[in-house]
Amino acid sequence: MNAQAITILSFGHFEKAFLEKISEVVSHEFNGLVSVKEAHFDISEFYDPIRRQYNANKLLKLVETQNGSGNAKTIGLFNVDLFIPILTFIFGQAQLGGQSAIASQFRLGNERYGMSADENLLLQRFTKEVIHELGHTFGLIHCHTPTCVMRSSSYVEDIDQKEVRICAKCRSILEKE
Repeated sequence: MNAQAITILSFGHFEKAFLEKISEVVSHEFNGLVSVKEAHFDISEFYDPIRRQYNANKLLKLVETQNGSGNAKTIGLFNVDLFIPILTFIFGQAQLGGQSAIASQFRLGNERYGMSADENLLLQRFTKEVIHELGHTFGLIHCHTPTCVMRSSSYVEDIDQKEVRICAKCRSILEKE
């Protein structure tokens, strides 16, 4: 895989150091130049008051409109509860083989599950989700290797069981690109 340009668009209030740590891991994992930018949009039109969640399909389209030209990948980072019509909630979404992805840290914090806050665990979980969704933009599908970051995650416990990297099998697919 050739070096890849990746843009992380921050659509929330994330600490600069938090975003830099994610950026470093993403750069290493995809052998790419990663830039972090802030995005300022009113996303209230994507809110579904009945579900009390944000429509991930529509947010993904918003991120797609912010994407640069060429083969650059863009991932929008949010801190809102995401859904798609067929699922109760999702952690993120991407265009398979496309240019854009989104991920949200909303359901990744321990506090949501009645436990003490753990910033390092939150960073790990969010980083895994970012890499997972970007992996989809590079054409990777869900992997069956238990520790691969590309394994599907329905629950936060699934994310915790994965490593923060792509497995050797998925890496070989990436390198063919």
